[in-house]
Amino acid sequence: MDIPVDEDRLREDVEANAAFGDVDADEGRGRTVLCGTEPNRLARERFVDRLADAGLDVTVDAVGNVAGTWAPDSANPDAPAVAAGSHLDSVPEGGIFDGPLGAYGALEAVRAMRDADVEPDRPVVVVSFTEEEGQRFADGLLGSSVAVGERSVEEALALTDDEGVTLESALEDVGFRGEGVLDASDWDAWYELHVEQDTTLEGAGVPAGVVTTVTGITHCEVEIEGEANHAGATAMGDRTDALAAAAEFVLDVESAASEVVGSSSESAVGTVGSLSVSPNATNVVPGRVEAGVDVRDVEYESMETVVAAARDSLERLEAERGVDTSVERPFDLDPTPMSERLRAAAHEAGDAVGIDTIDLHSGAAHDTMHVADVTDAALLFAPSRDGISHNPCEWTDWDDCAAATRVMAGAMASVATE
Repeated sequence: MDIPVDEDRLREDVEANAAFGDVDADEGRGRTVLCGTEPNRLARERFVDRLADAGLDVTVDAVGNVAGTWAPDSANPDAPAVAAGSHLDSVPEGGIFDGPLGAYGALEAVRAMRDADVEPDRPVVVVSFTEEEGQRFADGLLGSSVAVGERSVEEALALTDDEGVTLESALEDVGFRGEGVLDASDWDAWYELHVEQDTTLEGAGVPAGVVTTVTGITHCEVEIEGEANHAGATAMGDRTDALAAAAEFVLDVESAASEVVGSSSESAVGTVGSLSVSPNATNVVPGRVEAGVDVRDVEYESMETVVAAARDSLERLEAERGVDTSVERPFDLDPTPMSERLRAAAHEAGDAVGIDTIDLHSGAAHDTMHVADVTDAALLFAPSRDGISHNPCEWTDWDDCAAATRVMAGAMASVATE
């Protein structure tokens, strides 16, 4: 279907949202919008107002997930809905597109369908999930985890931030502790539009991407125990330096991921992204290191290969450097394939209006990963300039925002009238 969108209207919404939690930046335009804070309240309230202005019936569930339902006379109110959306929270000093483009893009898709006199057979729902980024409560994807039943309302509300404030209290403070539970399993389909956060679309000169698979993610927590000792009085041959061992471990993880890329999966990545050194004093041989490892790929076997190499590295370091090591794997998500039906609808929507689309994978996690566990789900991308995201320099050209939204609107209209 040809569903023209109003680029100016979409831009106005995204730019207005950018004012909430705006931060000073040498370049670009940034924002800090953490769940349950004053900027989050303002962003939520404006979103609710815009949903209501568009004639949608707005609800807020017990964990603050916001949903606006469009159910025109043509729609069977009992039919499973087509839903779309994203989130309004951000990382500290993040960009203005990550999340809001998807939330307001979904709203614009509904407004565009209405303006085009589309008569859907099923309701259409616009959603903003709570705490996608995981910067204050939990590890991310919180609202969607409740919506798919992977986390209970009680468990979610009891989560605390670094100050001991519960999610329940934070939501009450901003007036978004609602009732009931948004149930994603009731939906027939889910679409999420997001900025790519990479350069595939930019390099191809294509305004819209259709994700084939959302990467799997595993996190490992590694501890390396050596012996703290005087940096001046301890001979080099008498040291059990935990940080020197950790340095080798970091390079081993990098090498293992690079080998997988060269042999079996170009999308594999492995990162040691955090180190905590103890006692962390210039004149003391490091006695202990905690390391955080992030491994991702669209093939779970590749992830296992990198993790196995990390374990082998630790065993070698124990034998060669005399350190003690341990590793735990507290977070492990399988790669998530997207719905063939919804992907096809997106490509067809692009073809219908002359907007090029290509297939690509997602290297970042999104709420769609959870939703795909309970219903058909699809993730669409708009280009990111230089691949920059989670940064005030994050930028997607407005015409690309509109083009990708138009693809989503066409796909949603098609699925809603099947």
